[in-house]
Amino acid sequence: MAVIGSGNIGTDLMVKVLTLGERLEMAAMVGIDPASDGLAKARQLGVPTTSGGVEGLIAMPDFAGIRIVFDATSAKAHEANARALAPHGVRMVDLTPAALGPFVVPAVNLEDHLDAPDINMVTCGGQATIPVVAAVARVTPVRYAEIVASIASKSAGPGTRANIDEFTATTARAIEVVGGAARGKAIIVLNPAEPPLIMRDTVLCLIDDEDPSAHQRIRASIGAMVDEVAAYVPGYRLKQQVQITPVTGDVRTLTGGAPATHQVSVFLEVEGAGHHLPAYAGNLDIMTSAALRVAEHVEATCSSRT
Repeated sequence: MAVIGSGNIGTDLMVKVLTLGERLEMAAMVGIDPASDGLAKARQLGVPTTSGGVEGLIAMPDFAGIRIVFDATSAKAHEANARALAPHGVRMVDLTPAALGPFVVPAVNLEDHLDAPDINMVTCGGQATIPVVAAVARVTPVRYAEIVASIASKSAGPGTRANIDEFTATTARAIEVVGGAARGKAIIVLNPAEPPLIMRDTVLCLIDDEDPSAHQRIRASIGAMVDEVAAYVPGYRLKQQVQITPVTGDVRTLTGGAPATHQVSVFLEVEGAGHHLPAYAGNLDIMTSAALRVAEHVEATCSSRT
């Protein structure tokens, strides 16, 4: 496999493949700046590199053996990269908000899109919060789901900042498509606090279910889902107990006129594993961890078929 994008996300993904990968082998690190730290680290680790972008990747002598390409660039760049690689039959795992292919959140729908040529990893906020929305939705319908992802400003590089609009639109859509909410909304906060704080996520779901036993099932479903995500993102955890409280006031503007009786409030934090990035960069760690999970499963499935 190869990684396009020699920034923080791409470099962390490379290190994860080298240290944790069971079925994947790093064949190339691709960038556009010959002096980038990511390309330098790749060379130091013995990984073949090119600063010629996607065209440089295609021209590499071992390109024909590459089966999976991770794209850790930007939404706009991914569109060009996908067009260039489409004729070559490689599978793409997209870590940008471009959303050219189906949304995949490993704990929710890993098995649904294994044959897709371009798999989209949504966003860091989506990977952290959509599992919780899905956990509620598998117990009772979610009329509205709103997520707030708060990340350290220092962990948001140029690519993240350039994709803020795409982040909110892509995450909101995936809350509905993957999470199962009738309506979704996403908000991102770049927290400038020093020292930097680890990623915090708030998930609010409006439901129409007054049954106390359903509330207990919701709590159990969320707990099970948190454990499932933590299996591939060890720093993922509940910050406090799940809260289910009666709705006060008129929320019909949020639910499209549908009734809502209770609000489910879930508070999460995501601490990075520290493979390449600092612990506060949990927003980047959850993306690379989820992408690695998807690629390993795709490769395992392809191998079993052949």
